[in-house]
Amino acid sequence: MIPEFSYPSWEAETFLKKLAERGAEADENIKTQVLEILNNVRSRGDEALLEYTRRFDFPDATLESLEVKESEIENAYRAVSSEFLEILRKAIKNIRSFHENQKEKSWFQIDEKGRLVGQLVRPVQSAGLYVPGGTGGNTPLISTLLMTAIPARVAEVPDIALVSPPRKDGSLHPGLLVAAKEVGVNRIYKVGSAWAIGALAYGTETIKPVNVIVGPGNIYVTTAKKIVAGLVGIDILAGPSEILIVADETAFPSYVAADLLSQAEHDTMASSILITTSKQISEKVRSALEDQLKLLGRKKVALASLKSYGASFIVSSTDQAVELVNRIAPEHLEIHVKDPWSFLGRIKNAGAVFLGSYTPEAVGDYFAGPNHVLPTSATARYASALNVGVFFKRISVLQYTKEALDEDVKTIAEMARWEGLEAHARSVLIRRGSE
Repeated sequence: MIPEFSYPSWEAETFLKKLAERGAEADENIKTQVLEILNNVRSRGDEALLEYTRRFDFPDATLESLEVKESEIENAYRAVSSEFLEILRKAIKNIRSFHENQKEKSWFQIDEKGRLVGQLVRPVQSAGLYVPGGTGGNTPLISTLLMTAIPARVAEVPDIALVSPPRKDGSLHPGLLVAAKEVGVNRIYKVGSAWAIGALAYGTETIKPVNVIVGPGNIYVTTAKKIVAGLVGIDILAGPSEILIVADETAFPSYVAADLLSQAEHDTMASSILITTSKQISEKVRSALEDQLKLLGRKKVALASLKSYGASFIVSSTDQAVELVNRIAPEHLEIHVKDPWSFLGRIKNAGAVFLGSYTPEAVGDYFAGPNHVLPTSATARYASALNVGVFFKRISVLQYTKEALDEDVKTIAEMARWEGLEAHARSVLIRRGSE
């Protein structure tokens, strides 16, 4: 089912090299296609959006159908169950509560000579959310909408736009529309893929441009975000999903197997890895994987993922386990050991950490509160989960009194002259009457 490696070993290194080479980097053909799409949207606007939407998603699309109308949202509320609404609102409450703790405040400090420095914290004025539609638009990532919209709302972004590919009948899933309304999305558009990213970045006659684009997507979406980054802010460049589980002899093999499969079912590029000090646990988990795989609707996808990017590493100590975790820098890290808190302080690189046997990764995907838009492909070495800070700008503020400038003028002028910038030096010296 999944190969087993001793770590360190040559075989383990070969697998880790293969793992590192998988990711979100598009081949030149895809880059060329995406660049053509973006240029087309930039030059032709709505006309290009309509052309791509008709070709790939909704053959009968019109310009009027691109933006969701209030009547569609009202119909969506009638289409969802009271249970759906109850669950949705509970999840929203948890996610909002977590992200409220990430809010930043403006600050200032001043010394006795009147040197004032500080920072204004301001939200961006607009944000665009990309939410994949799932199979045929029928399994949209509603949880991703919550994870992208709620931090923007907590940051008090005044204008939030949602783009998602329409279903074949030109609609969006009612659950997605209801969720968008519940979290305060201002405008919703039925467009997807790279052309949706282009519309958010450049603007069209129908879709106003935004300052920041967030949300995961396929390789076309990711490539488009990479190209427009700089013109607009982006969150992260998401690669294939991944989970790494550290387990000792106290772990429940069936739980570990179930959680490995929860990522393997995403797509054939997903990675599911076990690190354990117990060969017996490794064998039991591999056996449980075979049994549980038979029950999955997406077993072909999960099997291909496990065969290509699944592995069980046998290590001789917890120190080796920690070393390997920090080297891989996984998107999701589960710790199934007797004392998971003893591991936490040594974890340096991970998107999110799930402690103990009763904290499966799925609780973070949907309900607990922390964001599930996480760094992948070892980018957890430097990147963080989507957070409220992505929607903030930090503006520096300075004020000097005459007394303060008189005291510092020679120092500043000297530093400017180190760099050969005489006008910089004169701009401070002139205020002291020295030049």
